[in-house]
Amino acid sequence: MPIVPATHDGLWRERDTSPSAIEAAIRRLLTEAHAENESYVPARVMNLVTIVDQQWSGEIANRLRRVGRHHPSRTVVCAVEPRRTTLDAVCTVAGPAETKPGDFAVLRETVIVTCGPQHLPHLDTIVDPLVVTDLPTMVWSPHGHPEAVDALRHLCQIALLDSVDEPDSGDALRRAHELCEELYVVDLAWLRSAPWRERIAATFDPATVRGDLRLLSSVEVRHHPDSAAAALLLVGWLASRLGWTVSPLVQRGGPAGRRVGTAHARRQDVKITLDADATMTVPGLAGVALASASGRSLRFDRGSGGLRASYSRTVRGGTDVAREWTILGASRGEAGILGEGIRQALLRDPTYGPALDAALTLAG
Repeated sequence: MPIVPATHDGLWRERDTSPSAIEAAIRRLLTEAHAENESYVPARVMNLVTIVDQQWSGEIANRLRRVGRHHPSRTVVCAVEPRRTTLDAVCTVAGPAETKPGDFAVLRETVIVTCGPQHLPHLDTIVDPLVVTDLPTMVWSPHGHPEAVDALRHLCQIALLDSVDEPDSGDALRRAHELCEELYVVDLAWLRSAPWRERIAATFDPATVRGDLRLLSSVEVRHHPDSAAAALLLVGWLASRLGWTVSPLVQRGGPAGRRVGTAHARRQDVKITLDADATMTVPGLAGVALASASGRSLRFDRGSGGLRASYSRTVRGGTDVAREWTILGASRGEAGILGEGIRQALLRDPTYGPALDAALTLAG
């Protein structure tokens, strides 16, 4: 099950094996590849350790195949199989079959280790020999297994997670905050809000309208019923950047209903409304609307081909100035979100931590 398509594959597999045997096999595959073609060099940017349930490992492999050029250098997949007591492993070293004289051909390494639930609390003893030393290591556990992530904390520098995967958004944000104490956290729920944050920031970037940020009087966010964490992070971002004092939102209409509350800005209160949109079929946000005490209002709605934007302003005499337009290609899609998450592992976003702190308070 190679993670990336290639025309050259070195393959090794063994049942009832050990971490030392797997590590030796990877080295041997790399040596054989280089002996075959001196242009072959291993990619050395980042390790990715993924913990998945065996029955869903194909789905995760397909997601990783679609991340394109952001694919990690060495991927270690720990596939958890119920009642398993031994380790099986498959290693592949893949690269292009043809190279131009004088060029380098980058090899990518994939290790799939099938293990049992009892291995997870001590997963570091399995993974440690399999990651490339002196490279940053990211851990991603899309099917839960927090005990496995905890076992790997001392080996990893980055945690990839998706706060929308947890049934309770408050629990998800608290887990992200806990991991932030030791690791750099890349949250896919946060990245899904990036196009919305970028457009809001760009709208208020001109000096003529920047003052309206201090006059915001209401924020409304519509979101997928399972993506309350993404909505809380967006409002948390606004609150942290604009210096609002926030308090827990009040839940109305059940977990998939509406949350309302008030933030306190320097000049006035800001009404906050989060609405779950049952018509959404993909994770993330459906719409964002901002209004200011100066009479300006801005709205973004998810639409085909991009975000549908509308702007209006009430001027003297009660005349409305309004316009609408489409922001093409604003969404990266789920494959693009995962690819961006892997890319963000090598960057540092200083705005996520403060936004997370404010979102935790809003979640209550």
